[in-house]
Amino acid sequence: MPLHQYVYFALSSRRITAQEITDALGIEPDETRVVNPRRLPVDPANPFRQIWKVVCREPGLCVDEQIAHVLGRLRPQTDRIAELMRQFNGAGDEEEPGLAAGLEIVRHFNDDAHRDGAGQPEGQDERNLFGWALDRETIAFLAATGAYLDVDEYDMTPTPLSD
Repeated sequence: MPLHQYVYFALSSRRITAQEITDALGIEPDETRVVNPRRLPVDPANPFRQIWKVVCREPGLCVDEQIAHVLGRLRPQTDRIAELMRQFNGAGDEEEPGLAAGLEIVRHFNDDAHRDGAGQPEGQDERNLFGWALDRETIAFLAATGAYLDVDEYDMTPTPLSD
């Protein structure tokens, strides 16, 4: 079954910019994104916020290995990430946190267009990329930083046309 998967750690905020996160951590993000940049009440369900990401999209790796790549860059700044979370999520009246942290795992099954095993050397058996687990170090990082874990899995099997 074709599989495309990637992992990222994101910090998302309505109060601190992606550049301020970069400056505070000393880590350049792989991606940043601004949602609703004009702060217009166009979509109240999706208000203004900035997202800072460290991403692993390397094909042929298990989710565990992709997580290890991402967290390998972040672990030296675990205490600083935790401090930012405390700083922007202190006791206040806000319903929404000032800074959210999350480890995101995204998997697309039956995705012929983005098959992860395609980058393996010829003649090498394809690895089983389906199973994965979180090790204690990853769980400790998530707990220390107050990050959530989100796993999104999508079946990309084409829907048959009905007659």
